[in-house]
Amino acid sequence: MVGDTAALTVAGSDSGGGAGIQADLKTFSALGVFGTSAVTAVTAQNLEGVTAIQPIDTDVVRKQIIAVLEGFPVKAIKTGMLFSAEIIETVASVLDDYKDIPLIIDPVFAATSGSKLIRDEAIDTLKKRLFPGATLITPNIPEAEMLWGNIIKSSGDLEAAARDLHKTIGVPVVVKGGHLEDFAIDVLADDGGVKIFQAELVGGVNNHGSGCTFAAAIAAFIARGESLRQAIAEAKEYIIDTLKHPVQLFPDLRVMNHFPYHAS
Repeated sequence: MVGDTAALTVAGSDSGGGAGIQADLKTFSALGVFGTSAVTAVTAQNLEGVTAIQPIDTDVVRKQIIAVLEGFPVKAIKTGMLFSAEIIETVASVLDDYKDIPLIIDPVFAATSGSKLIRDEAIDTLKKRLFPGATLITPNIPEAEMLWGNIIKSSGDLEAAARDLHKTIGVPVVVKGGHLEDFAIDVLADDGGVKIFQAELVGGVNNHGSGCTFAAAIAAFIARGESLRQAIAEAKEYIIDTLKHPVQLFPDLRVMNHFPYHAS
């Protein structure tokens, strides 16, 4: 376990426990980092979808972030669901004073079920106010397509999207390939070029929250002092382990296990 190290997640609450704040805190704990949080929205959701969203008052969001950053040794910050332009502006205005803390942005546009988790007008604010200060941005394929403006159908498209987004935004970008082909492929583009992170697919497990978990794991490893590329590599291994040692909720339903190293 790692002492004197904390990470902050600024994201929405998932009542189903598999994504959002809940997934991030589980991931931080599993990886030996003290987890702190600032809740941006409360959602009513399960594996079937989102049925309600209640954004948190921006002043409360601001005060949560400040309370954590002033009270804990935060070594990395991860953002997830930010929902509105007002919330994004609030988060950015606070983080402007903490530019020395690595920032991992998971640009959450929709849940795995397809439910929308951000207002359309908020995406431009996210790009203008938070992206430029990021240590890493972690879009999945639909998010990368929206940011890139092109369809992604192959690993070559993943690489092109990562390269172009890195060039356009000016910060490292890892495009999460998910189940695009026969392997789980993620492509990083940074100042050092392109790096492909590949693993065999693990089937038969509901992967709700895998994107949140991957970004949170990267934040945790960076908080522990790992380089960006090493953090991504170790986060990839962690994700595979959460799928290889799932939790059996029903006879026909297995979900990610955020504590795979405790599995029997």
